[in-house]
Amino acid sequence: MTNVKDGVIGHAIGDAFGVPLEFISREKLLKNPVTKMLGNGSHPVPVGFWSDDTSMEIALMASFIEKKKFDYDDIMQRFIDWINKGDYTPGGKLFDIGRTCLKAIHNYSLGNTKALESGLLNINANGNGSLMRILPVAYYCFYHNSSSNEIYTLTKNVSSLTHRHEISIMACYIYVNYVIYLLQKLDKYEAYNKIKTLDYSLFSKETITIYDRILKQDISTLDIAEISSSGYVVDTLEASLWVILNARNFKEAIIGSVNLGNDTDTIGAITGSMAGIIYGYDSIPKNWLEKLARREYLENLCVKFEMAIKDNE
Repeated sequence: MTNVKDGVIGHAIGDAFGVPLEFISREKLLKNPVTKMLGNGSHPVPVGFWSDDTSMEIALMASFIEKKKFDYDDIMQRFIDWINKGDYTPGGKLFDIGRTCLKAIHNYSLGNTKALESGLLNINANGNGSLMRILPVAYYCFYHNSSSNEIYTLTKNVSSLTHRHEISIMACYIYVNYVIYLLQKLDKYEAYNKIKTLDYSLFSKETITIYDRILKQDISTLDIAEISSSGYVVDTLEASLWVILNARNFKEAIIGSVNLGNDTDTIGAITGSMAGIIYGYDSIPKNWLEKLARREYLENLCVKFEMAIKDNE
């Protein structure tokens, strides 16, 4: 059996590491690489604070713990409470949220849309706001030995709460399957080769082609100059896979991901989740763990979530 803590705490560490560096250019970071967790950078928050990436992920986990299923209305209500009340935050107040997530949650809060129809369908609404919170779906599907159909449906539904365009859904689908293979103890290269052979026929040819650098080429062999670290979901997935396939340990993965610049918290979070699963919780530097805001709360939530998905088997 695996441990939810590996991926979720890895995710939170990567998120917190990236928060003070968000929007800083790669050129600036290449001149002065960041190798330790900082505070009061791009956002005026203390060291160890995590952002919307982790907040939305743990809201999803908290919902499942209580409801024993993916209850989409309950998840959306928790997103509303996160925005309005500061629930699921490291300091009691929201300090970062993406435009697409905000618009989708706002539409739902007004009663304008059903939960699964709240997500934006516009092709320009393909930021990484659903990819960054989808990890709990991978754990659920791993424990339940879910069929490819169930993996697709759950991934699509959870993404569609904020991001309904299939470019976003396909990014989540690739990531969820990759994480499942890692949880099955395939090494990171075997897992990568396996996602290349998946059936993607539920997606349009146009969308599949967008992921050619991941699925048809070997993303790990590209030069750093060919890797973009923007908030566009395709860029985020490419960057995270590029780092994880080239890194030799957890520390190297986190430092490598955040020093790409730009959307550092999300690329750090996605990379951190995979690195945590590959290298394990014990591979996370102790001084990083000590700085992580509300670590005990996060770890307790991991235990409860793991129990909930096992009870639901």
